[in-house]
Amino acid sequence: MSALKLLQSHVSTGVRPGAHASLSPAAAAAAATEAAVAARRFELASLGGRFVELSGKGASAVLSMAFRLVLEAQRQGRNVAWVSLCPARSRGRPTPFHAPDVAAAGIDLRALPVVLAPGPLEAGRAASHLLRSGAFALVVLDLVLAVEVEVDLPLPLQSRLTGLAQTHCSVLLAPTEKPPEAGSIGSLVSLHANVGRARVRTPSLDGQARFEVEVSAQKDKRFGPGWSHREVFRAPAGLS
Repeated sequence: MSALKLLQSHVSTGVRPGAHASLSPAAAAAAATEAAVAARRFELASLGGRFVELSGKGASAVLSMAFRLVLEAQRQGRNVAWVSLCPARSRGRPTPFHAPDVAAAGIDLRALPVVLAPGPLEAGRAASHLLRSGAFALVVLDLVLAVEVEVDLPLPLQSRLTGLAQTHCSVLLAPTEKPPEAGSIGSLVSLHANVGRARVRTPSLDGQARFEVEVSAQKDKRFGPGWSHREVFRAPAGLS
């Protein structure tokens, strides 16, 4: 590598020339481990440019983790869009999510456009239009409410969604409902993780129940499966 290219490499990565050489083997190993752990965190910075599926069965807190990313994006001043199925295909629910609970969690509903589609295929196409605009850091393709419909995204649509997410470094997040042993909704899903929750014995200071939510990677094309991410959530009002 030429001196110019070496200098450009250090400038682009923010690393001073000679910085790696000054690290001891133990410090270099610790830094590499820290970088690997950071890359596996369930946050926007580590999920950019990826097609991510979050799945769970029943009261699994899949939507809690989805809204955790929505909140992170909004706090950074970045745009988010939510694509879901219309009420006729959504287990009889009038809305894709319970707005009061979402607002109580800190989400600005005025800054969260919601697109309703008649089916998974149309929802996927809507998500592709949103991604193509390049205006959204996070597009949620909510398939949790799909009922009596087999979620089958055609390979060309998957390819388009993945390519657009990579081009704009956006996160395409697809929450789904399925058991842990089920496969992902498509071969081009970059990360497929299962979400589970467990009650925390000690409640919050105001006596409200708390749950520990765990995201476990079932498939990860970038870093490999097997890693997990845990967070503790305060339960919505009225849930004990």
